[in-house]
Amino acid sequence: MLKYYTMNQVVLPIDLAVKLQENDIVFSVDDVVESIPQEAFEAFVRQTGCPAYHPRMMMKIILCAYTQSAFSGRKIEGLLRDSIRMMWLAQGYEPTYRTINRFRVNPAVQELLRQCFVQFRCQLVQEGLIEEEAIFIDGTKIEANANRFTFVWRKSIEKYSVALIEKSNQMYDELLEKEIIPGIERESLEELSSAELLQVAEQLDEKIIEFDQEISTTEAGSERKQLRSQRKIPKQYSKLILEMAKRKQKYQRDMMIFGERNSYSKTDHDATFMRMKEDYMKNGQLKAGYNVQVATEGQYALAYDIFPNPTDMRTLIPFLDTIEEKFFSLLEYTVADAGYGSEQNYGNILDNRESTPLITYNTYRKEK
Repeated sequence: MLKYYTMNQVVLPIDLAVKLQENDIVFSVDDVVESIPQEAFEAFVRQTGCPAYHPRMMMKIILCAYTQSAFSGRKIEGLLRDSIRMMWLAQGYEPTYRTINRFRVNPAVQELLRQCFVQFRCQLVQEGLIEEEAIFIDGTKIEANANRFTFVWRKSIEKYSVALIEKSNQMYDELLEKEIIPGIERESLEELSSAELLQVAEQLDEKIIEFDQEISTTEAGSERKQLRSQRKIPKQYSKLILEMAKRKQKYQRDMMIFGERNSYSKTDHDATFMRMKEDYMKNGQLKAGYNVQVATEGQYALAYDIFPNPTDMRTLIPFLDTIEEKFFSLLEYTVADAGYGSEQNYGNILDNRESTPLITYNTYRKEK
């Protein structure tokens, strides 16, 4: 015998939740997002234009897709048509991949993600799945989607900047000695700013215009030839000064991008060059990446942050600040590996936070 099957009979729509198992992960995603306060979604409310998809629904389908290892906007759009989980969360809506991607890059989504982590931890505490005794901190380096060979180093920029200052000062002194320009009012005697270099270039251009006018009014060929030879000097200086002004502006922009870092990628200014664990060539090649820090308890990720520092030692204090400001209060013990061990980190946790550091130092095992 075979069970009755036909494609020509109308089937009434039913609640898709019936088709899902009781312990399906989609219900956990739904509970976490539904527990986020309504105030967190006010940034998405618009008074004009076409009504937008509800941010709760958008957040649910994105998180559920991530649990299924679907990160592409087109893959998420496809799941909305094929997956029962996604159909139930979207309740019949099918936002396009463009809408999904625009929602993900919205700055307000960062606050929603933070709220998800906060509510997730609250549920774990209520259900007794974690013990509020200690947090465990560790980090990993993730390679950025950037060109590996377009890098900028702080030491190189500082070296070139010093050479540029010396050369520009020398050239300005030569212009004054040869009486080509009258001079300008300088803010500092140590170096010429980019604005002052442009001012010098303007004076040289005025000098060139004067020579052009004299050449046009002079009839004698020998005098015209002499004036042209005299005009070459300010022309050469003007070209060099303009190049120096552009380079100085570039170096200043580079230093602003660096911040406290020693390098950055030209194709991703937020990425810093650091050594990765996945070094296939075994040659210690530096790659553009990020240092992602995660706080866990009971194998659940409870807080996160991203840093440009290649070493974990310098990320512990700012990460603890992030945890206390945005996620939860520190617990009795703070546990981390030897990569975080330093006197500064020990003192900060003991003196400024109500926690005890359980962190070894680099030479602990060797001494034992």
